[in-house]
Amino acid sequence: MQIKLLPDQLISQIAAGEVVERPASALKELLENSVDAGSTQIQVALIQGGTKLLKVTDNGHGIAKDELELALTRHATSKIQSLEDLEQVGSLGFRGEALASIASISRTVLTSRQQASSHAWQISAEGTQGQPVSPAALDEGTIIEVHDLYFNTPARRKFLKTENTEFGHCEDAFTRIALSRSQIGFLLQHNGKAIIRLAANTPQQRIADVLGSEFASQSVWLDEESSGLRLWGMTASPTYQRHSRDTQYVFVNGRFVRDKLIAHAIKQAYQDVLHGDKHPAFVLFLELDPSLVDVNVHPAKTEVRFRESQAVHRFIFHSLHKALGKTSAEIQASQPVQAPFNPFTPGLSMPRQQVEMPLQNRSVFDGSYQPNVNNGAAIAQQFYGQLYGDLKPTNISALGNPQENYSSEDYLNPISLSEAVLTAESAPQPQQYPLGFALGQVHGIYILAQNTQGMVVVDMHAAHERIMYERLKNALSEQAIATQPLLIPMSFYAEKVEVATLQSLNGSDTLQQLGFDLATLSPTTIAIRAVPTMLQDADVVSLARAVLRDLHEYGASRVLLERQNEVLGTMACHAAVRANRQLTITEMNALLRDMEATERSGQCNHGRPTWFQVSLNDLDKMFMRGQ
Repeated sequence: MQIKLLPDQLISQIAAGEVVERPASALKELLENSVDAGSTQIQVALIQGGTKLLKVTDNGHGIAKDELELALTRHATSKIQSLEDLEQVGSLGFRGEALASIASISRTVLTSRQQASSHAWQISAEGTQGQPVSPAALDEGTIIEVHDLYFNTPARRKFLKTENTEFGHCEDAFTRIALSRSQIGFLLQHNGKAIIRLAANTPQQRIADVLGSEFASQSVWLDEESSGLRLWGMTASPTYQRHSRDTQYVFVNGRFVRDKLIAHAIKQAYQDVLHGDKHPAFVLFLELDPSLVDVNVHPAKTEVRFRESQAVHRFIFHSLHKALGKTSAEIQASQPVQAPFNPFTPGLSMPRQQVEMPLQNRSVFDGSYQPNVNNGAAIAQQFYGQLYGDLKPTNISALGNPQENYSSEDYLNPISLSEAVLTAESAPQPQQYPLGFALGQVHGIYILAQNTQGMVVVDMHAAHERIMYERLKNALSEQAIATQPLLIPMSFYAEKVEVATLQSLNGSDTLQQLGFDLATLSPTTIAIRAVPTMLQDADVVSLARAVLRDLHEYGASRVLLERQNEVLGTMACHAAVRANRQLTITEMNALLRDMEATERSGQCNHGRPTWFQVSLNDLDKMFMRGQ
């Protein structure tokens, strides 16, 4: 067969196969053109999922009469003029292929008017046949109507899905553009019915309008900048986890992208706070010098390449890690807070009070733990004084000492309100304690507390597990996991695989770095000589077995490099307080204070929630008060 030049029409139809995969692809290109034209209002009208009609109306700068024909010509664009322009593209569109490709497979009508023009002009095209420019009626901006998409390529039309499916893809494309340009008002109609109407607003409000108040209320706002890179937007708390990736939006210089490097950085930031196979939710905007990113990678313009990819990866990871690592007391709140979901009012959540809290260095439940008596006892006196003020006085100041053995009677004896209530000038305020003060335990599993907004319920094992996990991580990163030698070494019967795993560690300091000293006594016996000081109250035999199991599964050479979170999670789980352990009020309050000072305390290291808030409004609704 001879090599021949392809006709222009066929070339455009081939290009359309890449650029116009489905109606949503055409909508994306048209919306990008409207945004680049400086529009402040954009309307989209679809019929039959965009296959019958796809119409985009904007109030942008418009197209001059003598440029209308060029607009439907391949490789004709106003966005770039040279290679230098291509290397630092600031617009969404730049290839000059979209309109020509769309016109080659549809019946297209383009009407436009510039502000200085006396009236509008219109040009139409039907596949290969174009019509001359003619006068038209339009106040300002541009209207593009795409009728009967794929009318002249029936083979391609067969691959289209149902009307609802195609409309769903169009809605996704519309949503991405709307999220990226909060300063523009948008309207989406389908079959004559208004589906989405968005007024120009702030980025925060636009995200809430598009993704819902539940996402917005359970998200953290971040805005980090370093070395010419800026990352801002909203990322959902780990408890707002999804079964799919349908709420993941990343924009690079205002352009929606799917990038493996960015996805990997985000996944790493969430790796020890997500449960199972769940996915995070986020709307993130990365801004950098356009010359440092190549957007000319794929015709659909959804892939990019970074010149300094590792720097971008590190910046995104550390920015998200910092945002997700805020303590319960550091997350800003003008309203009451709910860390995970509230089973009483699904989707209702509010941010938390921002307060700096000191991070304790010792475990809540070991004998050496000393809470901040001077700072907390006064508020505790006031709280329990108001709660039990009708009964006889007792020494409430001892609330600050967890080593005292309190019984329930200690908190049911009366105190004098006049003695307990302190002035605002001399005492810390209750708002400094977002999780409030403990009232008691429920079935030995949950802690019930009261704060200024209502009731707090805490899973004490999950909460203590997160606290121990974060402390172990910090200690290991500083190579400072303290070791507690056992006065009498403890031996246990070991399976062959456990003995073999321990013997394979000869010459390695992996166990020492984790705070363990284990020795083989016989082919079936292992002795425990020392354990981490933070875990000395745990079941040391079960703990040693679990660590050896992890070392066998992951390999000693990978544990401290790639799998340290899994091993530390195992250690923390064994060290955490168990269900059915009866805690004193003091111990419960100590746990609440540590939660307020610990990063990511809203969920355990398996991603499960550790607490939730029930507001007074929620309780009133449950009992129909005021109705």
